[in-house]
Amino acid sequence: MQQFKVLEEVPELVIELSGEIDSGNADDFYEDFVKCYKTPSKVTFECDKVEFIDSTTLGVFVKILKRVRSDGFTIRIKGLIPRLKKLFVICSLDTIMEIAE
Repeated sequence: MQQFKVLEEVPELVIELSGEIDSGNADDFYEDFVKCYKTPSKVTFECDKVEFIDSTTLGVFVKILKRVRSDGFTIRIKGLIPRLKKLFVICSLDTIMEIAE
């Protein structure tokens, strides 16, 4: 089960994610993002409580990146556990979005 919590909206949107995000709830993750992304800004995802993601979730992050970039901003993914960070690196997503400690 995935949990989505907005921690901050201004000057940047900060979203805390937790649990598991997979093909079963990835659409909900994207819809939750769209609902809270009212004002174009940089977006940070706090992911230190995320336990599992799959390839569908990686696709959602890319979809979010495209939307945010179209507004002239970028996204940052923070706090990934090592095995999840490795997924982003293997898929070269660390070259198109910031992956922070």
